[in-house]
Formats: sequence, structure tokens, C-alpha cells
Amino acid sequence: LALNPWDVALCVSGTIISCENAIVVVVIFYTPAFRAPMFLLIGSLATADLLAGLGLILHFAFIYFAPSEAVSLLTVGLLVTSFTASVCSLLTITIDRYLSLYNALTYYSERTVTRTYIMLILTWGASICYGLLPVMGWNCLKEPPACSVVRPLTKNHLIILSVSFFMVFAVMLQLYVQICKIVCRHAHQIAVQRHFLASSHYVTTRKGIATLAIILGTFASCWLPFAVYCLLGDYTYPALYTYVTLLPATYNSMINPVIYAFRNQEIQKVLWAVCCGCFSSTLPFRSHSPSDV
Repeated sequence: LALNPWDVALCVSGTIISCENAIVVVVIFYTPAFRAPMFLLIGSLATADLLAGLGLILHFAFIYFAPSEAVSLLTVGLLVTSFTASVCSLLTITIDRYLSLYNALTYYSERTVTRTYIMLILTWGASICYGLLPVMGWNCLKEPPACSVVRPLTKNHLIILSVSFFMVFAVMLQLYVQICKIVCRHAHQIAVQRHFLASSHYVTTRKGIATLAIILGTFASCWLPFAVYCLLGDYTYPALYTYVTLLPATYNSMINPVIYAFRNQEIQKVLWAVCCGCFSSTLPFRSHSPSDV
């Protein structure tokens, strides 16, 4: 096949995604202190994004070096599983942050750990089920008119994935609105109790809102174009449209480590320690509560 520049761009994106998230996975896996629910959820997100990056690389390799319909189903299934797990992991992190603020007194309990494992099981269980559909026969290899804008996924399969995305996004939006209200209320209470100036309260509130806007804005700008196109597009549409909307979606997995892992002060400490050659799994940590909202 003639080399498609868009496939090269997806492969390069997958390579960057894999490198970034591999660092996060290794740091969390080899640091015993990172066993709190927050880090388990960040680790789940990084694992999903790592698999997505590897899936993009494998998809490129098999298309140009070992083309096969069976292998294509496996790589597409891997991509569906990993990207679904990535989006669902973002939802679980949002839920965890909301509950850590809403139920602050009971957050540090066994119930939180149990709830975290349940969310992880549901996340990966649903993602694997979605990813197995093409392999189990829900594909359009024998019926091209049934294909979606992402071959060999069927139109119905892609509609289900897109609708699921919009549901996840709606829940995340609602939860972050509630988080914003709680943060603003807490900032106001602290300002009143400590007799802070109104400007201090304003700065704190603005910082929290800005952080939430970055999180939601990044997620929406990366995934919404592709999700909308999956609903409206047809197999007769040029492949260029799929590439133009899919490539930005992969950027979300590239940005996730920066937003959810590298901004975390505890992970930063370990990374700096590794860079300085003085790594220790018993490094002191400030807390095990969710990072900045």
C-alpha cells in the first residue's frame, strides 16, 4: 500500500501516547505508596491510554507490513477497548473527585476502596465487551453497506459507542458543575471564617473554575468532533473526514497524563527522585486525597 500521511500521524501520536503513559504506569506500579483509590484510577486511565497508543502502532504496522482481515479485527477491537476504557476512566476519576468533596468525612474508609474496585471492574468489563464485538462477528467485512465511517465497525456498533460517549460526557458535565458549586461554597466559607478579602475568595474560585474548564474543554474538543461525525457520517464519506476527526481524539490520551498524573504533586516527587537517581518507594507524601479539581 502507498504510505498514507494520516496513518503516519496516527502512528506518531500512538508512539507519544505510549511513552507518556508507560512512565505513569511504571511509577504507579512500582511505588507501594500509590495504592490509594485516586492513584488506582489514574493508573487505570494511564493503562487504557497506553493500550490505545500501542493499538495505534500495531494497527499501522499490520496495515502496511502484514495486512490481514483477522488481525485488523483484533487491532480495532484493542483500540475500541482501550479508548472506551480511557473515557470511562475519566468518568470514574470525576466520580471519585465529586465524592471526595461531597462525602469528605467518609471518603477515607474501606467503602471508598471497595467502590473504586467496583468502578474499575465495571469500566474494564464494559470496555472489553465493546471491544470483543467486532471479533465476535459484529463487523461489516461481508456487508460493506453496513459499514460505518470506521471500517470494519458496523454503523450500529459505532452509534452505540457514540451515544455512550455523549452519556458519559453529560454525567461528567453535571458532576463537574456540582464540584464547582462545592468548591465555590467551601472557598466562601473559608474566606468568611478567616476574614479573607473578597479578592482572595475570587482568586480561589476563579482558579477552581479555570481548572474545571480546562479538563472539560480538553475532553470535549478532542472527542466531540469524532463522536458527532460517527453519528452523522456514512461509509460512503471520504476517509479524510474520519482521519480529520479521529486524530484529535487521540490527542486526549496524549494530554491525559499531563492533566491527571504529571500535575499531581506526589507523582512529581517520584519523577524528580527518579531523574535525580535517588528513587525510594518510601518517599513521604502529602496526602492521598484527589488532586486539584
